[in-house]
Amino acid sequence: QVQLVESGGGLVQAGGSLTLSCAAYGIIFSSSVGWYRQAPGKRRELLATMTRGGNTNYADSVKGRFTISRDNNKNMVFLQMNSLKAEDTAVYYCNALPAFSFWGQGTQVTVSS
Repeated sequence: QVQLVESGGGLVQAGGSLTLSCAAYGIIFSSSVGWYRQAPGKRRELLATMTRGGNTNYADSVKGRFTISRDNNKNMVFLQMNSLKAEDTAVYYCNALPAFSFWGQGTQVTVSS
């Protein structure tokens, strides 16, 4: 069964940290990967990307606070989130770049102010 499984979300106070994990089953992250998020009433946005070789890129909204990483041997992607703000509250997803034709269930991150 082909699926993406995100985990690690939760409720955290502003200024806190969380680390998200993403595992792919039945499919390989063969090239670039990315973390996305979608807040209520908003479009899904791309936050961070990483090539298979390790080059990264970040949206301005998370630059300096979030760090994407990957373990190619385990076919997993991670997102370290520091200095969280209330506006980071959203459902977070991982996917390839370009995105696969399917998405995982996401993991909810809620930041209380």
